[in-house]
Amino acid sequence: MTDADLPDIDERAEPRPGHGGPFVPEQFEVPPAPSNDRFWLEPLGPQHNEADYAAWSSSMQHIHATPGFEESRWPHPMTMEENLGDLLMHAQHFEQRLGFTYTVRSGAGGAQAAQSDVIGCLYIYPSDDATVDARVRSWVRVSHAELDGELAAVVQQWLDDAWPFSTVRYR
Repeated sequence: MTDADLPDIDERAEPRPGHGGPFVPEQFEVPPAPSNDRFWLEPLGPQHNEADYAAWSSSMQHIHATPGFEESRWPHPMTMEENLGDLLMHAQHFEQRLGFTYTVRSGAGGAQAAQSDVIGCLYIYPSDDATVDARVRSWVRVSHAELDGELAAVVQQWLDDAWPFSTVRYR
């Protein structure tokens, strides 16, 4: 089975590590999320429901054109309550270290964090392909499409520098 055969990350009930062990070592400390003057990341949770829903639901066609989502069943129409269920699942996966989902926020964060908008998402999950440690996907809303490449480059560098993966399938 390859990652192309897997259900979409957002619809998967349980991540399934391809190596039979934990996704990240027990002693691994999740590194601080990257940021720059255009965007910053923070763990996705139920507090982002309204803004997350607005971001992806306004950008479904753009997300489906983003590498990693071309053949994806997600995004698809759903209610805000269903979206909340997905966010709760991702937060639980993060807490249990089964997968790591981040919301992408506009601006530099810091003192202006409360005014920043949700502009995308990043998913770091185990791969079922035994030759790949992690399956990573990201998207930004259509109104911030110019950040697709920059986000991918920043995330790839972060994965290379701070995460314990030998091989990653991203984009």
